[in-house]
Formats: sequence, C-alpha cells, structure tokens
Amino acid sequence: MRQSILPLFASLVLFSQPSQVSAQGYGSSAAVSGGDVLIGESLNERAPGYVYVYRKNGGGWTEVQRLAASDAADGDHFGRALGVVGDDLLVGSTVIDDTRGAVYVFRRNDAGVWTETAKISASDVAAGEAFGRAMAVGDGVALVSAWGHGEGRGAVYVLTRDDSGRWSESAKLMASDAEPEDWFGQALAVDGDYALIGTSRKNQGRGAVYVFRRGAGGSWSETAKLEPEDTGRTGFGSALVMRNGTAMIGAPHQDGFVGAVYHYVLDESSGEWSPEETYRPFDGSYGTRFGSAVAISGGNIWMTAPGAGGFEGRFYVMSPEIGGGGWGAMTKFSVNGLSPGDQMGSVLALGEDVGVVGVEGDDYGLGTAAIIEREGDGWNRGIRVASEVVGLDPITGDEVTCQDGSADVFTCANVDIVSFLPVQQLGGGRGAQVNDVWGWTDPVTGTEWAIVGRYDGTSFIDLSDPAHPRNAGNLPLTEGANPSTWRDIKVYANHAFIVADNSGRHGMQVFDLTQLRDATGEPVTFEETARYDGIHSAHNIVINEATGFAYSVGSSGGGDTCGGGLHMIDIRDPRNPVFAGCFADAATGRAQTGYSHDAMCIIYQGPDTEHRDKEICFGSNETALSIADVTDKSAPVALAMSTYPSASYSHQGWIDEAHEYFYMNDELDELDGMVSNTRTLVWDVKDLDDPVLVREHFSENTSSDHNLYIRGDFMYQSNYVSGLRVLDISDRENPVEIGFFDTVPWDEDAPGFDGSWSNYPYFESGIIVVTSGKEGVFFVKRAPRVLIP
Repeated sequence: MRQSILPLFASLVLFSQPSQVSAQGYGSSAAVSGGDVLIGESLNERAPGYVYVYRKNGGGWTEVQRLAASDAADGDHFGRALGVVGDDLLVGSTVIDDTRGAVYVFRRNDAGVWTETAKISASDVAAGEAFGRAMAVGDGVALVSAWGHGEGRGAVYVLTRDDSGRWSESAKLMASDAEPEDWFGQALAVDGDYALIGTSRKNQGRGAVYVFRRGAGGSWSETAKLEPEDTGRTGFGSALVMRNGTAMIGAPHQDGFVGAVYHYVLDESSGEWSPEETYRPFDGSYGTRFGSAVAISGGNIWMTAPGAGGFEGRFYVMSPEIGGGGWGAMTKFSVNGLSPGDQMGSVLALGEDVGVVGVEGDDYGLGTAAIIEREGDGWNRGIRVASEVVGLDPITGDEVTCQDGSADVFTCANVDIVSFLPVQQLGGGRGAQVNDVWGWTDPVTGTEWAIVGRYDGTSFIDLSDPAHPRNAGNLPLTEGANPSTWRDIKVYANHAFIVADNSGRHGMQVFDLTQLRDATGEPVTFEETARYDGIHSAHNIVINEATGFAYSVGSSGGGDTCGGGLHMIDIRDPRNPVFAGCFADAATGRAQTGYSHDAMCIIYQGPDTEHRDKEICFGSNETALSIADVTDKSAPVALAMSTYPSASYSHQGWIDEAHEYFYMNDELDELDGMVSNTRTLVWDVKDLDDPVLVREHFSENTSSDHNLYIRGDFMYQSNYVSGLRVLDISDRENPVEIGFFDTVPWDEDAPGFDGSWSNYPYFESGIIVVTSGKEGVFFVKRAPRVLIP
C-alpha cells in the first residue's frame, strides 16, 4: 500500500473521531464469519457504503461478494458497524432514512452467498440519531447503539432472533444518569446475560462503562457503573470485549494518550465486576493510544495502539502464564508494509484462525485492511487488501455551460466548465489528493500548461486542446521525502520551483519546463533538474519574476529556517539557486518569530513615492499583515505590521495591479467562530508605512477561505467546500461576487478544509485552473453575464 500522511498537528488530528468526509472509510468496520472476512467501507459521500466479503483462494484472499443495502443511497454510511451471529450478518447504516439509521440483516446460504433478508429500524429514533453506529453480538442477541438519541445522550437497542431466524427489537437501554452529548453506546460487548456499554465522553472524557444484566423474563436492568481510577481524561470505555467472566476495557486517552486497558473479572455468585489489573504498553509514549481496540482469541488478550511505532500502529498481546494463575509477558508485533500515519489498529476482529485489522490512515486516509492468519502458535504479518477509489468521471469534449444554477452535477453561476480531470487520472497513488496549482505558457509553442501539486508529486497538464486536457507526466516528490498535504509551485524563466511542508528533507525542486515539449505520448515520469537543499520542508514558495528572487516561507522543518520568515534565494540562474539572506518580523507570527505563511513580493509601483521601485514583500504572518523592503537582501527592513479584529490565522493575500490595495484571507476565522461568514480583508496600502484595514467583506457563504488571486478588476478565491468564487473589485473597497463554481456540491458550504485549494487565473486564453482536493482539477471560464441576484 502507498504511504500515509502523518498530520503536522498530530495531537489535534489523530485523536479525534474520524471525519465522515475525510475518506472512503475502508476498514472502519470488520468482522469474521468462519472463513469469510468482512470489511466495511462506509464513509464515501459519492457512493453507497459497501461491505466486502473476502475468502481464501490458494495463497491469497479474493473478494467474492460486495454487499450494499437494497435501498442504497450515496453517502448512506452502510457498513458503519458489523456483527456476525452464525450465518447472519448485521450491518449498520447510520445516514439512511434521514439519518435515523437502520440495521440490515444478511444471511449466508449453503453456497456461501450472502443475501439481504431484513431491514430493522429502531422504534423511536428521530432524524440525526444514527441507529446502527456501533454493534456487539452474542448468541441470538445483538446490541445496536444510536449515539445521537435524546440530544446525544445515546441509547442501545437490543435485537433478538427468534426460532424462525427473524430479528426484532426487544429492549431499549439507557444510562441511569444520562446527560446530553454522552454518546452512550460508543462501545459495546455482550456475553450470556451480561452487556457492557461504554461512553468514553462521560464526565469530560473520563469515561464510564455501564453493566446491564438480563433477568429471567428477558428484561434488562442496569446493575453497575464502572469508572477508571484515573480522574482525568482517559477515554475509558472506548473499546470493550467480554468473554466467560473476563472483561477488557480500553482507555486510549489515559496518561496523555499513552492509553491503558483495564481488566475486570465477574464474581458469578454476586454478579459484581471487580478490577483486576491495568495494562499499559511497555514502550508507550504520547499519542500511542494503547487500548483503541481489544479482543480475546485463543485465551490471548489483544490490544491495539494505532499511535505506536511513529503512528504506524502495533498489536500488544498478553498470553496466559504457563501453569495458569495469571498472565505472562506482553509481546508486540505489527503487520507488513506499515508507514508512519497508517494508524493500524483502530478496528480489530478475530476468529479462531483468521483476523482482520483496519489500517485507517493508509493511502492518504482512504484506508486499507490487513488479513492475518494463525500460523502454528502465532500469527503471520498479514496480507493487505483495499478497495478501488470511487471518484468522479472526467468531463471532456463539449463545454458544459452553467445554466439554471448548475453545470453537470456542480452548482454554479456565471462560470462554465471547459473540462475536468479527476484526481485518479493525474498520476498519483491511491488516495492522493491535489493541492496547489500554477501555470506556464511555453514561449515557443504558446501551449498553456497547468502544473498541479499532489500529495506525492507534481502533474503537468497539457492544455493545447483545453477540451481534452492531457496529463503529460509526473515529477515524484524528492527521494526520501514524505508525502505531504502541502505542496506549492511557482514558475520563473521556464522552470518550476516546488516545495512541500511537513515532508522531511524535500528541499526545493527545480524542473526545466521546456522538457514538456517532448512529452507527447504516454505520461512520463520525470526527474528533477536541480534541487536546492538550503531548506528541507517549507510551506510555500514565493517568486518575484521581475527580480529573479524566490522566497521560501514557513521553512520550519530543517535547513536555514529564517524563523519561518522569508528565506531569500537568488534563482537568476535557475539551475543553481543561491541563498541570499533572511527576513523575519519578530512582532508577527504565533511564536513571535516572524513566521510567514505566505507572501507576495513585487517591484512596487504604487502611489507611495518613498518606496517606489523598491522590492516590497507583503507577508500573511499568522497574526498580522507584514510589509518589508527586501531590496537589499543583506539588510532587509520591516516597514510596517498591522493586526486586525478577530484574527485567527492570517493566511494569504494578493495586491491589485495599481499597488494600492492588498486583499487577504484568514483561513481559520470561520472555523474558530470568530466570524460567521467567509471574510476577505481589504487593506489600503497606498502608504506602505501605515496600512489601513478599510473593509471586511463578508460573503453570504460560510465556508473557509484559502487562496485568492487578482487579475485586473477581478478577484478569484478558492474557498474550500464552496469552490471558486469570482468577485468584481472595480470598486476596490467594495467587492461584489459575480460568479462561482462549487467543486464540492454534495457537501454543505460550511467551514472546513475539503474542496478547492487554489486556482490559477492568468492564462491569456481565459481558462481558470481550479484544484479541488479529492475531486481533481477543473478547467473553467468566467462567463460575462449579469450579477448574481
């Protein structure tokens, strides 16, 4: 499998519940039934959920069936939870029926074919309560949770199977002290007459597990509430397993996300559960998340830690002591082919001789799974399985005009589709997404080229026939570097300059674009022309084509970081970049080092005569706008810095062609609730020593803004899930939206990071290139039409 990305802010990203739009969710649920391995893929928003059935075939595992609901719908989250009782498979689907959720029952016949036999809805769930979110099964009984029930208090429904094989609801369980947002039923276990129900959110994340017991008449009653000895945030109850009077309770958030597993034992005479031991990883560290999943197989206790091994993930196994009377040493192992960020072990299902573990972070978050098998007294290191990527179809040939608010499946206004290439056709690995884009026009042939960044490299798209864009080739990331969410590209003197953030020793790649003239056949795998290693990871690269200087910004991952400010590079000889100096305004940046997230550097020709003809850089420096004179690279001068109301993360900006107004975005102000709608900051910079915020322009939309560019009297904004937004800025202080193209029409236009990353509006043909993460690259044109009503 291809690599995963280890998020830069692991503590913020890796410990949250998986995002429902971040991936297809392959491997987010799993079960074993005899020789069948069942793997759910429930999170795709553009296709129904599926459950894949694998069987051993010779030396490998083959997909023999793909299950979907009889009333399947795109984004139904079918496969969110799985449970197997004999030849019955129960499948949770949480978004079906207006997010009420349902459980589908499949039965395996003598030929080994699974067929849907029933659909079960809970008796009293309402929209948004997501019945089917978690599941545990025993002999003729299934527990199914609806986390959202009762304002998030949560409820667990007991399904039982009668002698005819029909499943029906027989009871509803709730905690005696339920509170909103507890999510009672996050983890479940049932064995005999006992049920354990976890809510790791209880008491500000301390967690709790409720014990229910079935009486002689079949009714269930709460008999105990188990809580951890630790009083802080533990996540106690995130994972549960119970067998023959032994219960294991995962607490993966304990001790700073090192994690722990609590061992309880049942006293048969009293019916009480008593704590025995607490297990911790012998090599645990912050973020290990030991106890994220637990299982019992062959008398052994299995505990997973998705954060172990540099977030590759590991199993920890406890075996009974020889001679009985306790547990032996804890051992650790993994599966084949893991990479940092794979996070193997959030899901684990074990049978007698075969098991399956989810690898949810693999392939850039699409997820894979490993099927492991017993070999002698141990288990092998597994065979990886995965699904194909579900993507959009390309759009080529005839232009798709925006009519009545849509073009193909995309909502729009005054923007037409020339063509579209899905990310799967851009040469990247499974799950790779696109990010930044820039353009180059060949001065000899006149051909326009889109240079598109991906997690794992750079694609070059030939637009000589814009209706039929052609992927001419791929420049892989620097050998030994890590794939990266962030890749940035600029062009100077027929060379592309490429950096990547959080990527290890990537450096700045230099690529001679004239090579593309000979790339007329199948896509070529190119090699870099040169590489500058004065930086390692960098967030962005800025180029002033008028001077031949590049400015690496956000260089915080090795080399000469310049405090994350401007790392100045002389690229007048493109194949031999030379370090020229640093600039950082320590009054800006979150760490007060002058860290610049992005910048724009120009030869200033505006009205401020004091600075005219000087090289001026405008920095979006996390906390403020920074303006500097970098004409003398050995002695750059800070001219001004200015903050603004409700600042959250000053991200990027662009100056108008008269050098009078600078337009800037704040990437996090919408997400942090600092503002209610998409905000664009309008700075009057006619006096470079005293920039003035003259307008906060608010869109009617609420999405997060990302990159914006100015051409003439128009501003082109890539605003994540709301796509490309076109604004008329002929009245510089009063922008007016005149068009848009929503690259993610199936998601609500809310704050967040999916969708359009960037755009390039500078081709003479009028084609605007728009990248959109999981979707691909769009080639669109602005239609000269009336204002949006």
